[in-house]
Amino acid sequence: MRSIIAAALVATASPAFGQSCAARADIVAGLASKYGETRQAAGLDLSGNMVEVFASDDTGTWTILVTLPAGVSCIMSGGKHWSTVRAGKGV
Repeated sequence: MRSIIAAALVATASPAFGQSCAARADIVAGLASKYGETRQAAGLDLSGNMVEVFASDDTGTWTILVTLPAGVSCIMSGGKHWSTVRAGKGV
């Protein structure tokens, strides 16, 4: 079942990222070194996958990373022009 979910995540990942699954530590290190991104938010989805948002105020880039319970991490989306909305500030 988990291999099916992993395959589905890879299939639905943004084509701009190509093959975007790897060990979480490797992806996190790459986001930090290449874009200066750090973890800004995290939570568990209903399937038990960890969903994290990494972003950089300096570069304005952001990345959504999903990690399956089996340990496979995939970049699901990313972009530019990140801005942090503080609680109570609204949009």
